[in-house]
Amino acid sequence: MKLISWNVNGIRACVKKGFIDYFNEADADIVCLQETKCQAGQIKLDMKGYYQYWNYAERKGYSGTAVFTKIKPLTVSYGLGIEEHDQEGRVITLEFEQFYLVNVYTPNAKRDLTRLSYRLHWEDDIRTYLMELDKDKPVILCGDLNVAHQEIDLKNARTNRGNSGFTEEERGKMDNLLSSGFIDSFRYKYPDLEGAYTWWSYMSKVRERNIGWRIDYFIVSEKIKDLIKETEIHAEVLGSDHCPVALEIETA
Repeated sequence: MKLISWNVNGIRACVKKGFIDYFNEADADIVCLQETKCQAGQIKLDMKGYYQYWNYAERKGYSGTAVFTKIKPLTVSYGLGIEEHDQEGRVITLEFEQFYLVNVYTPNAKRDLTRLSYRLHWEDDIRTYLMELDKDKPVILCGDLNVAHQEIDLKNARTNRGNSGFTEEERGKMDNLLSSGFIDSFRYKYPDLEGAYTWWSYMSKVRERNIGWRIDYFIVSEKIKDLIKETEIHAEVLGSDHCPVALEIETA
């Protein structure tokens, strides 16, 4: 089974920049999007052969997630069931026969860290949510998690230490998640690979020089780590300030 996750930074804009071509060429079983930035009725994508599920933020032009899947899920839920977290369309959970898929767009702490305390509260609640799901069946978590976990996961670790997305607090929450029975599938396959990034600033020549961060992930239950066949970063794909990431996993 092939899964793709992509922060499209506005699906309407991304469609104008080659999204459909990439989607068709990738031919994934499941495609998860973050930061769709649209409301119901603002865009219609006719993806033949795929079921579509959208979670819209209450605020227009902000946040939002979507999932396209060839396999009809057993159940679908939106949000975490916690009101303070469920206004921004950040989570869609699909239950399949063999696993739960959780598509997430993690809140950004903001440049001035004014949202850091909320971000840390979110991290605790979503870890609890994932651990509860994991008791029932394995979990595949994907999305823009808005943190570079280790120094290897961004170009300029020293100068970014303490900045949003690379604070000790945010990195510590990722430590907590990974110590709770989950693994970072990319680092499981490629523990020492440098220069593997998924997000680049729009500043001039930054992407061309690969001055980036790896903040988009497939996190999977440790119990299914041996089913991981491949993980990929499609850095050549444009259309957003993020690139797609992919996971191929064995299923019965």
